[in-house]
Amino acid sequence: MPSKKEIVGVIRKVGRATKPFQLPITTKIGQSHDPFRVLISTALSPQTRDTVTGPAFTRLMGLASSPRALLALPEKKIQKAIYPVSFYRIKAKNVRRICKILLEKHKGKVPSSMPELLALPGVGRKIAGLVMIYGFGKTESIPVDTHCHRIPQRLGWLHSRSPVETEKKLMELVPRKYWKEFNNTFVKFGQNICLPLGPKCGGCPVSKQCKYYREVYLNKNRAKSELSLKKK
Repeated sequence: MPSKKEIVGVIRKVGRATKPFQLPITTKIGQSHDPFRVLISTALSPQTRDTVTGPAFTRLMGLASSPRALLALPEKKIQKAIYPVSFYRIKAKNVRRICKILLEKHKGKVPSSMPELLALPGVGRKIAGLVMIYGFGKTESIPVDTHCHRIPQRLGWLHSRSPVETEKKLMELVPRKYWKEFNNTFVKFGQNICLPLGPKCGGCPVSKQCKYYREVYLNKNRAKSELSLKKK
């Protein structure tokens, strides 16, 4: 397992390499520092590409941009607005349920604590963590999505069976000053370089520090070279 100093070095390299890339949709919307917008956009985003989530969120906000206005919309209308996000029927139901709870229990405001956010329908630790960071400027966790779950394991930092386990281990390994930008940085890295399938290891800025590069990528290339020589 690498030291904290080595981990920080990787985070910095990845940050520099991904700076030119487009921001993830959650980060873009988070620049508004509006907890409700961050909450609804992240509620739509699970298992959905940013290119789908962004337009769906824009269409929905074009219809209604407050808890009261959204709750007044028929569920079918919300479904139509957010389609084709994955599980759009379930997410439409959750959006209305979230708005109802905000109005009944929180005076129409998004709560600013992890426990209260986690009590909302469809809100897990990733969504709650992102709302805390971008909506309230509080960093109490490292929000872990599919990229943040996959990449630290490829790097050889940890072994984990779930995003919750990954989050816990990352919070032990990563110095707190890097928690806020970790999700944004590694989502960009996962979307553009360390892809789920066919990662671009040849152009990766941290290949020398990567377990996957050493144990999988190099071996694959070696095997291809040997096969090519045999054919000759």
